[in-house]
Amino acid sequence: MKHDFFKYQAQTTPHPLAMEISHAKGSYIYDTNNKSYLDFVAGVSACPLGHNHPKVVTAIKKQLDTYMHVMVYGEYIQKPAVELTKLLASHLPKSLEKTYLTNSGTEAIEGALKLAKRATGRSEIIAANKAYHGNTMGAMSVMGFEERKQAFRPLLPNIKFIEFNNEKDLEKITTKTACVILETIQGGAGFIVPSNTYLSQVQKRCNQVGALLILDEIQPGIGRTGKLFGFENYDCIPDILVTGKGLGGGMPIGAFTASGKLMDLLQDHPKLGHITTFGGHPVIAASALATLKEITESNLMEQATEKEQLFRKRLVHPLIKDIRGKGLMLAIITASENVTNSLILKCQERGLILFWLLFEPKAVRITPPLTVSNEEINIGCQILIDVLDEIHS
Repeated sequence: MKHDFFKYQAQTTPHPLAMEISHAKGSYIYDTNNKSYLDFVAGVSACPLGHNHPKVVTAIKKQLDTYMHVMVYGEYIQKPAVELTKLLASHLPKSLEKTYLTNSGTEAIEGALKLAKRATGRSEIIAANKAYHGNTMGAMSVMGFEERKQAFRPLLPNIKFIEFNNEKDLEKITTKTACVILETIQGGAGFIVPSNTYLSQVQKRCNQVGALLILDEIQPGIGRTGKLFGFENYDCIPDILVTGKGLGGGMPIGAFTASGKLMDLLQDHPKLGHITTFGGHPVIAASALATLKEITESNLMEQATEKEQLFRKRLVHPLIKDIRGKGLMLAIITASENVTNSLILKCQERGLILFWLLFEPKAVRITPPLTVSNEEINIGCQILIDVLDEIHS
């Protein structure tokens, strides 16, 4: 299997971890030797209820027995997608009422950028340095990391960048700007949270010049920060909200949400302004609906804040220089890139899954399922501290 993995399946790096998976359940992944691994990554924040949550699995199986794909997105009325978008609207401000379902977060970003251009008639887009919004050509154009982009240029024109949390840079947002796109919490940069009133100041500036504010909640959304969406922590309501990852409960999904007035612009002039074959797929929508119901009807969001404090209490070590993020979207910043690399690899040997972030080489991702228990947190933190002790000595 390992030979075939490298021979036939395209890779993203020269050195993938290449763990051969047997099965997964709850907070654990098991390899083909039946070794268990406590998962502090949750599919890079994509499995908020852990692996094979019974309510999610039941919803998927029920929908499989009813129907799968029947028609391209938006033509037929399919109950799972309608119920999902209605439930989303019930938990969002009134200005965020209509949702377009896509196959992935990056596709949702593409749709949001198109909608902003269509609504404003402008072409300039402003994004943040060290931003990550996906890897398709449009999403890559608003990535604030040239090293990852240079081999694929030319990308979209008329993109400008500002420094996240720098209010002086907001002067760059003008009447030429179609939209400002920001991650509510910068992910690849090292889980940088917005400071003071930064996001509300961005929104105020956008309102002044007639630009739209797009907030990318693909990572901080779906309960991870202790609120259903990260922006709820920061006194700011975007014009367009983008989500994905955790919304699917382990299935591939993306979504962008705006007012009905804005979203209806994609219907005409031109017609088919944004189209997709498999967006809103009934099986995936059923999984997402079950996931969203469980998160909003349980106390998992409240627990996320409590579990954050447990992590912060347990993760004290001379080689840990900072812990960034909010809720169960946390990043350890170690003393060096070498420490980070050793920590992640050695912890996997000990049965604990950690992972890197895209642009901050000293960061270690900690994004466990929201369902992770306090006991599992203590077990994982002890492994982590033990490994750091070895590295330190």
